[in-house]
Amino acid sequence: MYDHFGTRPGLLLALYRRLDERHRAAIAQALQEAEPTADEVARLISTAYFACATDMPELAAVSAALKGNPEMEAVQREMLDRYTDLVAVALLQHSGLTPEALRLRCVGVLGAAEAVAAELNQGRASADDAVATLTDLIMGSLNTPAGR
Repeated sequence: MYDHFGTRPGLLLALYRRLDERHRAAIAQALQEAEPTADEVARLISTAYFACATDMPELAAVSAALKGNPEMEAVQREMLDRYTDLVAVALLQHSGLTPEALRLRCVGVLGAAEAVAAELNQGRASADDAVATLTDLIMGSLNTPAGR
């Protein structure tokens, strides 16, 4: 394997990329099948996110194994950017925000999703509660607050 990937971090980075591609493909597929309502899009994003988080616990393990690796940090940033863009584009038509403002809110929502996924994976939340929580967070992030 090291002949193909070079190093252990190289192997883990390739695995991390493949798992991330599976995750983004699952959410893209779910979005293609969504009804064109904000609530349905938010629910599908949430459902797909937590399905991947529970179906691929190795993603977190691989990420943890590469902590402190500068190349891994760059790869994680790139992957998070692509995932954030995917979510922001899916939600844009349902939002009164500028694309830039919505994207920044998606960054925050996805940070919250990661924390909720940790609770789910530790058995401290149910899948239904995790999906409902993330759906509510997404829906709450779509519009500008009153007075702005």
